[in-house]
Amino acid sequence: MIQKIKDKVLSGKRLSKEDALRLFETDDIFMLGKLASHAAKKKNGNKAYFIRNIHINPTNICVNRCKFCAFSRSKGEDGAYELNIAEIVQKLKTQNSRPPIPPLGKGGYGGVTEVHITGGLHPDRPFEYYLEMLSRIKKSSPKLQIKAFTATEIEYFSRISGKNIIDTLIALRENGLDTMPGGGAEIFDSGIRTRLCPEKLSGKGWLKVMEAAHKTGIKTNATMLYGHVENYEQRVDHLLRLRQLQDKTMGFQAFIPLAYHPKNTEIGGTYSSGIDDLKTIAVSRLVLDNFDHIKAYWIMLGEKLSQIALLFGADDIDGTIIDEKITHSAGALSGKAMTVEQLKNLIKKAGKIPVERDSFYRAAKTH
Repeated sequence: MIQKIKDKVLSGKRLSKEDALRLFETDDIFMLGKLASHAAKKKNGNKAYFIRNIHINPTNICVNRCKFCAFSRSKGEDGAYELNIAEIVQKLKTQNSRPPIPPLGKGGYGGVTEVHITGGLHPDRPFEYYLEMLSRIKKSSPKLQIKAFTATEIEYFSRISGKNIIDTLIALRENGLDTMPGGGAEIFDSGIRTRLCPEKLSGKGWLKVMEAAHKTGIKTNATMLYGHVENYEQRVDHLLRLRQLQDKTMGFQAFIPLAYHPKNTEIGGTYSSGIDDLKTIAVSRLVLDNFDHIKAYWIMLGEKLSQIALLFGADDIDGTIIDEKITHSAGALSGKAMTVEQLKNLIKKAGKIPVERDSFYRAAKTH
């Protein structure tokens, strides 16, 4: 069975559901890594991408209560916060006033080219708030690319604005939205989703929003939250649904497997293992043959395991990030930022060529 799968991969044939399950179940992690590395090199050679980016979470106040989330709060609850637009714009201005490339270990967070914006579904803020936030960021930093709002947020904006999904997306794009992250996908299986996040947009709804985004010309990422209560079959189902939509739209830029973090969550549990993390990266690379990029998100995997993931099918480790809050609320064991020099060093020591990119995977500089 494994030999047949190897033959398929080496001849460029598409893997089936049964093939993907067999790969998740195998104990031969080195074989899996070699196959995924082969597939990654066919896509991107020996390159590994990173970006100078900053994460901003405007608020953790949210109308939903997902059982895996340690970030959200109710209005007035201890720990709840909300940034106004002026504070967000000032944060970006302050960040970009820092030196972009200092000596190793001395800062190195300035000169960001992308801001990643996601947050809670605030009960009081109107849709116009988000349009104004985008337009003021663009006015303040015209060259800064804005990657913002999950499919869950888009659906919420549609409800509070009275617009359909397409018109909601067009309004956001016209005010400065460049690309969208892939958050909120979790696991598409309806039974698992009911256990994790019954109030949230359904898996089918998530896919519909992403299809609409692609139709309006907005490129997006895709994610999968794994390591909580799902099984391999549900992971594979998730991957196959993404592959099916990508066949239709080709609007996804990257896939990011997100390792579940258990601290301060309602469902609890344990951290995923390093073996499971590498398997999930590798199987994702092999199944998602129509995705150009697989990201090893170092915030969730940790710096060193993300480096190893570059040998298991990943070709991107995200970026400087600077101020991540969501995963650290749930007990992230990684740091909150990495400098450009640290990212380059990590990539080079994995035997890869560091390529600094923009939000659209256009190379800004090859190191």
